[in-house]
This record gives sequence, structure tokens and C-alpha cells, in this order.
Amino acid sequence: MSLQQRRERERAQRHQLIVTAAREMAEAEGWGAVTTRRLAERIEYSQPVLYSHFAGKNAIVAAVALEGFTELAAAMREGRAAAADPEQALAAATRAYTEFADGNPALYDAMFVLATDLPFGSPDTPAPLQAAFDELSSALAPLTGGRDLETFTEVVWGAVHGLVTLAREGRLRPGLQEQRLTMLLDQLCAAYPR
Repeated sequence: MSLQQRRERERAQRHQLIVTAAREMAEAEGWGAVTTRRLAERIEYSQPVLYSHFAGKNAIVAAVALEGFTELAAAMREGRAAAADPEQALAAATRAYTEFADGNPALYDAMFVLATDLPFGSPDTPAPLQAAFDELSSALAPLTGGRDLETFTEVVWGAVHGLVTLAREGRLRPGLQEQRLTMLLDQLCAAYPR
């Protein structure tokens, strides 16, 4: 291995160390506790080293969000792949989505709540974001009833995200998330016959 290759590998390892530390701190203490100073202390590197990888906290949040989208896409893909029919595939993908959000609140915030400069719905959308969108889109494709698939996916994503967000913030009655999701999916499948 050349010196240049070793340096690149070490840089990639430091980059991942920063992302992992930020994610762990956020899940344990919330994003307010994640500062560049605390991250530098945690990974045992100086702040200038941290800034050589990321412009600031928002860039770190964006890197964490990208990891989250990769994991969300995998969870939805796994659920969808195990389904026997299109309705079950959609149910599995959306349940994977809600379970992911419930199980990773700080990560979900990085993906959807905190400020980042990640472009959604554009030609510059990063591959992990597009992969998550594509998983939901694939589950919806058989149910579009001739409607525009991308727009349909945006509407369904918005509805599921809204249910997740309202439930997380205590704006909906507790304990009814599964019932609400089932009702939404029943309406979608009935409204858009194959």
C-alpha cells in the first residue's frame, strides 16, 4: 500500500469516526449536545482536524443524514422484498419507515428536521436519498392507477412522515400509530386500483 493510499484510508476512517461519534452523541443526548468541541474531545483529535473533514455542524448532520437514508432504504427494501403482493409490499415498506423513525429519533431528525444543504427532489439529490425515495416508489408503482408515480410517492411519503412527526411530538392520541397507518394504506390501495 502506498503512502497516499494509507493517508486516504486513515482520512476515511477519521471521517467515519466523526460521523459515528456525532450520531452516538445525538442519540444519547440530543443534537443540542453535539458541538464540534465535544466531538473533537470525544474522537481525541483537535478541532482543526475535525474542520478538515467538515465545514461545521450542519455538514456533520448532513453526513449522518446520508447514513440514515442508506439504512432507511435498506429497511424498506427488506420489508418490501418479503411481501407476497403489492399491498403487502407497501404495508411492509411504510411500516419499516415508521419503525425506523421510532427506533432512531436523532437520526430521523438529522434526515428530516435539522438544517442541511442536502438537495431533495432535484438532479443533484445524493444517491442515499434517491435510494430511499426509490424504495417507496417501487412499493407504490403497482398502485398508481395511471397517476404520476413520483408525485404519488411524494404524497404518500408526506402522509407517512406527517403521521410519524405528529405522533413523535405528542400531537396525536398515543398507541394508535398502527391503526392510523393501516387506515392510510387501506385508503391508498382503494383509491388507486391496479
